[in-house]
Amino acid sequence: MNSISPKNLKPMLTADAEIAFLDVREHGQYGEGHPFFSVHVGYSTIEVEVPLLVPRKDVTVVVMDDGDGISKRAAHALNRLGYSDVMVLEGGAPGWAAAGYTLFKGVNVPSKTFGELVEHQCLTPSLSAEELKLRLERNEPTIVLDGRPKDEYFKMSIPSARSCPNAELAYRIPTLAIDPETTLVINCAGRTRSIIGAETLRQCGFSNPILALRNGTQGWALSGFNLDHEIHSDPLPTVDPEARAQAVRTANNLIKRLALPQISSELLRTWEKESKRTTYIFDVRTEEEFSIGHWPDARHAPGGQLVQATDQYLAVRNARIVLCDDTGLRAATTAMWLRSMGHDVTILEEDVSQTITSKVKRTVANVVIDATLVSPEGAFERVAAGAILFDASRSQNYRRGHARGSIWITRSQVTSLDCRPKDTIIVTGQEKSLILGVVRDFLELGFTDIFWFEGSPEVWSGAGFEIEQTPDCPTDQECIDFLFFVHDRHDGNMDAARRYLEWETGLLAQLDDQERGILKPPQSNSTL
Repeated sequence: MNSISPKNLKPMLTADAEIAFLDVREHGQYGEGHPFFSVHVGYSTIEVEVPLLVPRKDVTVVVMDDGDGISKRAAHALNRLGYSDVMVLEGGAPGWAAAGYTLFKGVNVPSKTFGELVEHQCLTPSLSAEELKLRLERNEPTIVLDGRPKDEYFKMSIPSARSCPNAELAYRIPTLAIDPETTLVINCAGRTRSIIGAETLRQCGFSNPILALRNGTQGWALSGFNLDHEIHSDPLPTVDPEARAQAVRTANNLIKRLALPQISSELLRTWEKESKRTTYIFDVRTEEEFSIGHWPDARHAPGGQLVQATDQYLAVRNARIVLCDDTGLRAATTAMWLRSMGHDVTILEEDVSQTITSKVKRTVANVVIDATLVSPEGAFERVAAGAILFDASRSQNYRRGHARGSIWITRSQVTSLDCRPKDTIIVTGQEKSLILGVVRDFLELGFTDIFWFEGSPEVWSGAGFEIEQTPDCPTDQECIDFLFFVHDRHDGNMDAARRYLEWETGLLAQLDDQERGILKPPQSNSTL
């Protein structure tokens, strides 16, 4: 098994060659501290996630664990999938820290750090929750636009705010017939999308006063104001021909001013055939538009979320990223931010709303599982006869309800169990991918009498199992798949909200010169 030291890996992360640096620990471990350029791909579901995040099989892949040997198992799994250039980071995350490099807490760290830098360098104007509340009470002409996806808006929102995800802002606002003197306030749950949304409109040259709501819904709650909950967002306004023409003009101006590269459909087809470069193709429109028709090999990635959580869509640094759109505006605003974050991004010139492909391409690993699918009732009978029942549900789901006597398990724990290969093993859980990951490792260890089935408290109860709740089992320390770091900041824990905001605003100070050198926000629009 090839290995690489932190010292040798560090410069490779900002060199020209393609590389995927994968943190294969569980989500909770990753969130407690990881390298800036690493991407989380938990070992538990590595066969499911890697084909989408790392599509080229001969790209250089480096895997990192907690210094506990999981990386070697992950590397073997990648080899079985056909990845040919896989290395293990020596010492794992502890080794990275011991080499003097920072481990960053939280998730989507590059995107959130970039948002802080944008505010710092572009001087994005903002207002506090108290100032916004006063404007609304005085009926000063103000429109609040929530730049998050509609499911996040549904969870909690600021009273009177309208849902309009970030990538849709510049595209949809002209359809709202807003007076040029009306102040536009962009909010999210914290800081990043408020800043990026507001600065997007400024970069596009909108003449309205534009402000980011400082600290988003958390800042609103911290100021003692009530949030709305479970409010369905209004449908996005339909873009009429006049607004569409304006979107094209805005896109062309932005592309020209920032020299954003474009690609023809003919050249994209050539790129797709090249075997020595990774090419991601993302359609940044809404899911509804994407489902009607899209570029054949494109994946749906709404632009605002692609900027907010880039590491959830791609894992290969220096890969080509091609963005698809209809008018070019949503692709242009997304490209502006991704290129500023150090990515190689190009805009497809074609209006993809005219394409006819509506099938979604799915990339999944073809891994054969030599274990028997059993019915819940059959599992109950076997457990009664002495079989061992393991539950591979996520730890918090296990706590909320599981079959009495079942043993909670994650894939990384399989090799440390007190079981014998001749034991009859049944693996259940609430997610098939987690179940099959555990089954694969039992098979690797030589277990042969293995069964599995997908369940839930209702399914287990219906099969005869008694359901129990164990709020403290597994213990917090054992819940390596769950990030406790300010997890309840949206559920009334004001101390957690304060800690989260302090974490966000403190990210810039943690960057070293190499990491900061990658992030280059655009210059302010001279027309502002």
